[in-house]
Amino acid sequence: MVTSKIISNNLNLWYGEKHALKNISMEIPEKKITALIGPSGCGKSTFIRCLNRMNDLVASARVEGEVLYDGTNIYGEDVDVVELRKKIGMVFQKPNPFPMSIFDNVAYGPRIHGMKNVDKVVETSLKDAALWEEVSERLDQPALGLSGGQQQRLCIASTMAMKPDVILFDEPCSALDPISTGKIESLMESLKNDYTQVIVTHNMQQAARVSYCTAYFLLGELIEVGETKHIFENPKMKSTEDYITGRFG
Repeated sequence: MVTSKIISNNLNLWYGEKHALKNISMEIPEKKITALIGPSGCGKSTFIRCLNRMNDLVASARVEGEVLYDGTNIYGEDVDVVELRKKIGMVFQKPNPFPMSIFDNVAYGPRIHGMKNVDKVVETSLKDAALWEEVSERLDQPALGLSGGQQQRLCIASTMAMKPDVILFDEPCSALDPISTGKIESLMESLKNDYTQVIVTHNMQQAARVSYCTAYFLLGELIEVGETKHIFENPKMKSTEDYITGRFG
């Protein structure tokens, strides 16, 4: 039986006068990979930011509806957003390591939050991110000296160092070459038994390869959501079929 880790109910979001998300209701299955697809500007990146209140960083954002994480509405007034983002981590489209050493990038969050055994946390996180063997002899060197694919895996390691339940990926492979993309996809596959993952992607093949569930967004609306096999092989909506087959978008 598949259980839900995150549930959105009638979620609406406005950026000023722009109605960017329109009554989005869907469930994110626990310890599975969910892919969000759709053309640029359809609302999928906005939605993924709503899942850990990252939209709060935009002054004009206004939200109605709810997002339940383990049964608690994350938009409740008493929710500690800092603690929330420890549990629901985000990896962005462009790798964004700090201008400091490889070690300090991974250790930064645990140190800020007073976690113990930071050296072990760093090693474990780099191993989990399939990066340890490549960087273990140069942990004191600048993270910005890593390749783009390595920087992205370093950002994933930094996210995992905070011991989250959920990892959100916003087009994590769009700036990477095919080899680095393959490594990120293999990493996601290796993590799925321990983490709930959501990935925004424009790559239909990637969504089909890595995800258990796929949601198709268009013009701020959730058009269709279901198991990836069904979405790709037998979509219910014509607009979903048109997008997947390349006749639209």
